[in-house]
Amino acid sequence: MNLSRKRVIIVVIGIMFGLFMASMEATVIATAMPTIVGQLGGLEIYSWTFSAYMLASTTSVPVFGKLSDIYGRRPIYTVSMILFLVGSALCGLSETMLQLVAFRAVQGLGAGGLMPLAFTIVGDLFTLEQRARMQGVFSGVWGVSSIVGPLLGGFLVDQVSWPWVFYVNIFPGTIAAVLVWFAWRDLPRDTTAAAPKIDYLGATLLTVGVVLLLLGLFELGTSLGWILLGVAAILLAALMWVEQQAADPILPLPLFRERLFGSACLHGFLSGWAMFGSISFVPLFVQSVMGTSATAAGASLTPLLLGWVGASIIGSRLLLPDFGAHRDDAADAGRFLYVSN
Repeated sequence: MNLSRKRVIIVVIGIMFGLFMASMEATVIATAMPTIVGQLGGLEIYSWTFSAYMLASTTSVPVFGKLSDIYGRRPIYTVSMILFLVGSALCGLSETMLQLVAFRAVQGLGAGGLMPLAFTIVGDLFTLEQRARMQGVFSGVWGVSSIVGPLLGGFLVDQVSWPWVFYVNIFPGTIAAVLVWFAWRDLPRDTTAAAPKIDYLGATLLTVGVVLLLLGLFELGTSLGWILLGVAAILLAALMWVEQQAADPILPLPLFRERLFGSACLHGFLSGWAMFGSISFVPLFVQSVMGTSATAAGASLTPLLLGWVGASIIGSRLLLPDFGAHRDDAADAGRFLYVSN
């Protein structure tokens, strides 16, 4: 990518803004949710404010990646940012918990484009050796956002009002979109080559199947719950068949035959279960049961997140010797694991 140094710096600043917001939004709402539930009600669907965001963002990652290959990074990044900011504004305007859950899904769709495109653009801008250094910068942004998120959410709830947990995204998000739009230049596309195929059917089956699985688990023990679980099992079985036939599947099944990949996915599932369960419900317990402020609830998550960031830094350093010996394999595995997460 032949961009001037000035343009490269502007693009990097823009995507760092976008990545910071998208990653922070996964945790900033945690300390605000007890107050939101107290005003809007809907405690029974409390966890869906987190699940809707994460589900929408993860299942849309491969789709946005393929769309950026077809239409270019700049327009897809801009559309993703618009979706994220519109979702943020609508979340702040929510009058019921059901509305909040729906608008969190819109936010998640935007985040599903912002997060992978940030790393894709870095891959277009820098060489392999430079990417390793930039990866450290972006990992630092991710770590800072995870720590700042709960504290910022608690501060805004205590000192301003809970809608500002979402409105705070609008100004930096707009700056990020403007910087990337005017500084980035897409590579010329080969119009004679066949356009990459997007596995829309696989993405739909995956999303609907997981949503029905979650709904069935919420209603576990009832006849409706068993029906939902049965339909989810049928859809996920159909997904397996569709992915075997797809030219470019959204869920590459042969990868799961690799022991390293399978164990990494299982590790991500179990650690995410523990971490996001804690981030979601510890602030609710601290505020509702212990009677503290939202800011104190945010501070209660800081040791967990500091440990997470510290262990990530130490772990990456320990892996550097193996990475040097198997650089190409590590890079390929990293790309696959990023999409799977």
